[in-house]
Amino acid sequence: MERGRVIMDRNADAPWSKFDPEAYVDLNYRTPLEVDLLIVRLMRDYFSGCFAENVPHSVRGVDVGAGANLYPALSMLPWCEKILLLEYARPNVEYLEKQASPEGYDVVWDAFWDVLRDAPAYHSLEPRSRFSEIVRAERANLLDLDGQRRWDIGTMFFVADSMSECPDEFQRGVRCFMDALNEGAPFAAAFMKESVGYQVGAHRYPAYRVNENRVRESLGDFADELEIHDLHHMVRPGHEGMILALGRRNSVIAAT
Repeated sequence: MERGRVIMDRNADAPWSKFDPEAYVDLNYRTPLEVDLLIVRLMRDYFSGCFAENVPHSVRGVDVGAGANLYPALSMLPWCEKILLLEYARPNVEYLEKQASPEGYDVVWDAFWDVLRDAPAYHSLEPRSRFSEIVRAERANLLDLDGQRRWDIGTMFFVADSMSECPDEFQRGVRCFMDALNEGAPFAAAFMKESVGYQVGAHRYPAYRVNENRVRESLGDFADELEIHDLHHMVRPGHEGMILALGRRNSVIAAT
């Protein structure tokens, strides 16, 4: 390394093929964390409000960088005829395909559905059969989304900030997500606040440090009704909380 030069880990350098989804689920979701349940409530109430008066005839949802986390997709379930889980790491794609199979998803996700079903839109659904009916997984890189495919509701949880240390890749990740949404589409995006990276099993993964202002700036050109929740919950060493952004895609289609 040249003196004075800082080498940052880019997305392509991370060991995604070795990502352990079972270890990730056991660490983060097997015992539900208070902050995740809070995020689920906030997302549930926001999406319910967005569709309170008028549900389009055909709603397609996307969870970008789904990883080994089903609660973003579950939060979109009442309104969607199709939900696509886009994920790059092959082990996570295999995990998601198993969760969307006719056998039904892991009981670990029942605690999150219990929070969702407190709202009327979710209450009458049988989530396992509906999930296996309308959800499918596809291997794709967020940074390669070209904006030609667009969705009517979308989520992106701990992705743009948790795949690279590089500011340009963070900004590009946010832009690619927002450019994948139709005008007016409700969205939810979550970020680890001031994360310095994270460990899954035997492998270390990079992160780009964000705070409330950085999240607001990255989304501001793309979003209407933007609300930022700075959640001061620490779930592991190496970060300062979580940030949840809720809003709607605006009418300005940014250049990619």
